[in-house]
Amino acid sequence: MIIGVPKEIKDQEFRVSVTPDGVRTLVQAGHVVWVEPNAGAGTGFSDDEYRKAGAHVAADKAQVFQESEMIVKVKEPLLSECSLFKSSHVLFTYLHLAAVPEMTRALMDAGVTGIAYETTEDAGGHLPMLKPMSVIAGRMAVQIGARYLERLQGGSGVLLGGVPGVAPANVVVLGAGIVGCAATQIAVGMGARVTVINLDIERLRHLDELYHGRIVTLASNQAWIDQAVAEADLVIGAVLVRGAKAPRLVSRSVIARMRPGSVVVDVSVDQGGCVETTRVTTHSDPVYLVDGVLHYGVANMPGIVPRTATFALTNATLPFIVRIASAGVQQAITTDSGLAKGVNLMNGRVTCKAVAEAHGLPYHPLT
Repeated sequence: MIIGVPKEIKDQEFRVSVTPDGVRTLVQAGHVVWVEPNAGAGTGFSDDEYRKAGAHVAADKAQVFQESEMIVKVKEPLLSECSLFKSSHVLFTYLHLAAVPEMTRALMDAGVTGIAYETTEDAGGHLPMLKPMSVIAGRMAVQIGARYLERLQGGSGVLLGGVPGVAPANVVVLGAGIVGCAATQIAVGMGARVTVINLDIERLRHLDELYHGRIVTLASNQAWIDQAVAEADLVIGAVLVRGAKAPRLVSRSVIARMRPGSVVVDVSVDQGGCVETTRVTTHSDPVYLVDGVLHYGVANMPGIVPRTATFALTNATLPFIVRIASAGVQQAITTDSGLAKGVNLMNGRVTCKAVAEAHGLPYHPLT
């Protein structure tokens, strides 16, 4: 199969979808790889490294799309890229279609087969390609929140870990999945007072045992969420419903009750956000104020730690890329039910129920 690796163009997105070592693996398996010029520059990979690994370096992005059968990206395409797609293309990337109706429609119109990293499962029913970026985003959420609590950044001037004689910051983590657990780990390590809220009591029991009573765990109900958020210095949104829009757990009226200079980092923003006042921001303009509370809504947080993130992502995606390229997309999804769950679009139709419901579109299950 002919595989294309375009340069990411989302704001301050420095990751690349395949490393030179990943290209070498694909070429050795008998596949052809086209790479856009400077696609790996943000991660520290030169075009010459890709050539030495066996890739063809294209003249431009258009040639990558023209030559390739499968396009492998990191983030969802921007609308400016959608015109480059053909109905013969397989797109393999983070899609997050439930939060972007315009892009969903553009890819449907193009007729591409869209396979989403975030809904593809492994044999155990886990999300192997979502996990590494979720760990990075969860860990980053705390360090970003700590920075924006600084007075120079517009925050309330609270040190996350406090000092002897002065209470630490109150951190509330909404969700105890991969992002929430990663955020909890860093927040506890920095000395914050941490409250984790989650629907699944077993997850909370696991965290309680892990941290030996160093955190507060709360079962998810609206009254407790409202009280915890209102008293928080830093709120981290870490809610995930596979393929669907994130549920809104925090209303604007609750945000208004928070102390001015408090911070919200909504990692769920790429699925619409779990805080009513969340909107998508960029690394170039990451924060905004609502009722005196700083909101951080960058949807590609790992993009600014591209060296770590690119290696972690390729570790997770490469076995699936090889499988699709070697077997062909139809055979691959027929023989791998977990990969089939990653197919969100096919032949201009929505094949992911959560995406169809999010946009009021007909749902066409794979047969």
